[in-house]
Amino acid sequence: MKKNVFLLIGITIILSSCYGSKSILKNSFTVEQSELIMNSDSLTPMRVLKITNRQDSLLLRTKSQYIKANPNDLVLQRFVNRLYATVRDSISLGVGIAAPQVGVLKNIIWVQRFDKENFPFEVYLNPVIKTYSDEKQTFREGCLSIPNRTETLNTRSFSISIEYDTMEAEHKTETVEGFTSVIFQHEIDHLNGILYLDHLQKEIKEAKE
Repeated sequence: MKKNVFLLIGITIILSSCYGSKSILKNSFTVEQSELIMNSDSLTPMRVLKITNRQDSLLLRTKSQYIKANPNDLVLQRFVNRLYATVRDSISLGVGIAAPQVGVLKNIIWVQRFDKENFPFEVYLNPVIKTYSDEKQTFREGCLSIPNRTETLNTRSFSISIEYDTMEAEHKTETVEGFTSVIFQHEIDHLNGILYLDHLQKEIKEAKE
């Protein structure tokens, strides 16, 4: 039994040295992501990437990856807590945040639910928008990754239906409306490497046609 344990440890070390940044376990965090996440405690905010930085901008334009919902994953728990600490930090103080905004390309977002009592923040893993309503709404949007700028968008859907995983590994679906749906659309865009400025540019282009 002990021999098998030592053999498994040895294989893990070899895989770590051979594959470097690649994750040993499928759908888990890479070595670099884990180091970034675990270098501070759960209450410490992470650095928010900005489009004004070239390297940051490249990461913000990269599509994120699926993350396995596992309540026993200590790295996932630490990351979710630090991501929350980041969006609630006095420097940031946003209404939503996505994992790629702190340099972790995984499908994880926090959203403030203005459609619920006391406006709670909730975390969502692997969120996907399944349907968009034809009815649109107009809201002014800003972004933690786009400093000192806000713009009015007219093309966000009023209502969306979403699917997602919870931290307890439950798969759920629901319909979201109003301003909260705008936050979901904004944050899920981040997971696909899309910024709200892309929608603005599209609106401007269509208005000129």
